[in-house]
Amino acid sequence: MKILVAVKRVVDYNVKVRVKADNSGVELANVKMSMNPFCEIAVEEAVRLKEKGVATEIVAVSVGPTQAQEQLRTALALGVDRAILVETAEELNSLAVAKLLKAVVDKEQPQLVILGKQAIDSDNNQTGQMLAALTGFAQGTFASKVEVAGDKVNVTREIDGGLQTVALNLPAIVTTDLRLNEPRYASLPNIMKAKKKPLDVVTPDALGVSTASTVKTLKVEAPAARSAGIKVKSVAELVEKLKNEAKVI
Repeated sequence: MKILVAVKRVVDYNVKVRVKADNSGVELANVKMSMNPFCEIAVEEAVRLKEKGVATEIVAVSVGPTQAQEQLRTALALGVDRAILVETAEELNSLAVAKLLKAVVDKEQPQLVILGKQAIDSDNNQTGQMLAALTGFAQGTFASKVEVAGDKVNVTREIDGGLQTVALNLPAIVTTDLRLNEPRYASLPNIMKAKKKPLDVVTPDALGVSTASTVKTLKVEAPAARSAGIKVKSVAELVEKLKNEAKVI
């Protein structure tokens, strides 16, 4: 089985995000960038499936600027066999990314595609579902458990009412939730080996995909500042403050 894993370059989750002075977007100059945490979970799941003997090859793909090769090299160090970068400097929406991934899926013909359920920058939670619609593959979103059995994959999904288990015919698309696994750290020897693993670079034009967007970002704003909370010594004091200061009761 071949597994395709999508990864995205995002601002590191430990970085305090700052909005540009002109409100056109988020400040990225001299900011630490990392692999999207949900994508790390997707890579880890693919590597675990290979370690179980279920998968024979793992291919990582990313859509983004030249610098996204760093995140692909990280995926290679974690156990991915080879990588593909769809290189573009444009800021793409979820549909454009899904179209590019669909072109890569058509070329690579994987039996399983694993994506993070969302990226922590745009927070859209759309690409996996859109890719499933474009390819016609079965989809299992918000996965907290993945088990491949023959020509099917059983996915336990985290839903509002609890857990739902679905059986998907392969080929299929799975999007990962936080509780699926805990990603490993890349060892120094594997980081060195990753430098020699193949990483192909293609362009949207080479894939025959138009990335023209019908959505335009008008303004990006930081959330409104909130005043600090206070501690009270008793329920009576809490009620008094809610009634006379907050005026909510």
